[in-house]
Amino acid sequence: MIARTVCVTGGAGFIGSHVADALLARGHRVVIVDDLSSGRKENLPAAAEFHQLDIRSPEAAALIADAGVEVLVHHAAQMDVRRSVADPVNDAGINILGTLNLLEAGRKAALRQVVFASTGGAMYGEQERFPADETHPARPLSPYGVAKLAVERYLYFYHAEYGLDAVALRYANVYGPRQNPHGEAGVVAIFLDRLLSGQAATINGDGLQTRDYVFVADIVAADIAVLGRAGFAVFNVGTGRESTVVELYDRLAAAVGVARPAVHGPAKAGEQRRSVITS
Repeated sequence: MIARTVCVTGGAGFIGSHVADALLARGHRVVIVDDLSSGRKENLPAAAEFHQLDIRSPEAAALIADAGVEVLVHHAAQMDVRRSVADPVNDAGINILGTLNLLEAGRKAALRQVVFASTGGAMYGEQERFPADETHPARPLSPYGVAKLAVERYLYFYHAEYGLDAVALRYANVYGPRQNPHGEAGVVAIFLDRLLSGQAATINGDGLQTRDYVFVADIVAADIAVLGRAGFAVFNVGTGRESTVVELYDRLAAAVGVARPAVHGPAKAGEQRRSVITS
C-alpha cells in the first residue's frame, strides 16, 4: 500500500498503540489523537506525531483537516460498559458525537477511509447461535454497544452519501501487552495482575460464562489488512472458540505457576452468559 497520512485516535491506548507501531513499521505517517484519560504516554511510538486532544473538540476536528489525514483508524472511545449504563449521555457524547465531529471534518477534507474499532462482545446480546457471524441480529444490551452500532450506521451513511470508504471491525475480548489491569475491561490483565501480586482474583458468579479471547496482534493484523479496502464492510474479529472464565483463570494460574484459588463474588446483573464470534 502507498504510504498514507493515518490518524490513530486512542493511539496511546492498549490496542491503538500497537496499531500505530504497525503502521509506522509499514512506512505510514502516523498522527495520534488521545486525551490520555485512559491511554498512557509510555505507549506512544517515538516516531508518531502526538496531539493530546478530546475527539469532541474543535481542535481535533481542525487537526483532521489541517494534517491532511487520509485514513482514520478510530479507537478512541468511552469503553467501560458499566459506566455507559450509569451515564449513557456521556457515553453517547464521546462515542457517537465525538466520532461525528471527526467524520464531518474529514469528509470535507482529505479523508478517504475509516477503520472503526467496533465491538463483537457487546453487539449481539444473548446470542441465538454460536459462534455469531456478522449476519447475527445486532441486539446490544448496553449504551456502549448501542453507540458502536450507531457509529456503524453513520459510517454506512457517510459511504453512501459522500463516498467515504469504511470498515467496522467487531472485536471479541482482546488481551495482550499494554493492557491496563486496573480498568473495567481486560480480565486477562486483571487476573495476571492479581496472581503476580499475591492478591485474590474475583470471578463474578459461577464463572461458567464464556467469552472469545483474541490476542492483540491478531487485532492489529485485521486493522492493517483492511487498509485501502474500497466500499463499506463489517467484519467480526475473533477466534470462534469459547472459554469459561474459570477455565481462563485456571490456565493463567498454571502458566505463571501460582496455585491460588479465585474468589467467587456475586453475578453481575445483565452480564451475557455466552459470547463467541466468527467471521
